[in-house]
Amino acid sequence: QVHLAESGGGLVLPGGSLRLSCAAVGSIFSIEPRGWYRQAPGKPRELVAVIRTGGRPDYADSAKGRFTISRDTAKATVDLQMNNLKPEDTAVYYCKGADVLSGDDYWGQGTQVTVAS
Repeated sequence: QVHLAESGGGLVLPGGSLRLSCAAVGSIFSIEPRGWYRQAPGKPRELVAVIRTGGRPDYADSAKGRFTISRDTAKATVDLQMNNLKPEDTAVYYCKGADVLSGDDYWGQGTQVTVAS
C-alpha cells in the first residue's frame, strides 16, 4: 500500500529547476512527510533535505544554497524546490515520512530526476 506519493520529477537541462512534491496518501492518517533522500546508480541512498523537529530545515552540503524544502502541515505535504540543477543531482528522489503515533518510518516509491543536456 502506498502511503507517500511523490511527483514532479523529470528531465531538465543543467542550470534548470524542478519542484518535487510529496503527499501523504492512503488510509493511515497519522503519516507525516518529513524529507527527501536520493539514490544515484551504484551509490547508497543519501539525505538531501529534511525538516527536523520544531520545523528546522536541514540540508546536505550539496543542496545548500540551491534547494529549498517546505512543508504544509494542513495538507500533509513536503515540497523540494531545486534550482541550478547539476548533472550530479541525477538520481531517484525518495520522500521519507513517519507515523507520528507509532514512530514507524515510511518511504515513497521514488521519482526520477535526470539533469542532462
